[in-house]
Amino acid sequence: MKQGMEVGRSETIEIIVTEDMFATFEGEIVHPVYSTVAMTYHMEWVSRKIILPFLEVHEEGMGASVQLQHLAPSPLGSKVTLTAVLVELRNNAVVTEVTAHNHVGLIGQGIVKQIILPKETIAQKLRDASLSS
Repeated sequence: MKQGMEVGRSETIEIIVTEDMFATFEGEIVHPVYSTVAMTYHMEWVSRKIILPFLEVHEEGMGASVQLQHLAPSPLGSKVTLTAVLVELRNNAVVTEVTAHNHVGLIGQGIVKQIILPKETIAQKLRDASLSS
């Protein structure tokens, strides 16, 4: 990992809620609002932005855990702003606290942990995990 990543570093993304982000199961919309699944994806994405400038050519980040509280709905067309703040950096583990806000206020909060590994280590893990015929 390149030098310079420090606790307190932050990144932000803004998204607009679209129908493909709705709470849906087996193709059926359950609630026409921003889903927990979409929020999880966006929390992981904004957290990934923290590590991207610091990855060496031979490294990649892998998600290790997500803890999320989905506190309020966000309807179609609403803007959601997600902010990740680096709160812990230990060896190859990167932990961020993430918040999600819309026009009303806080709609979600969580903690995302990523592990920085050599790409070859990740490739070996994927090979080990593949189903052999």
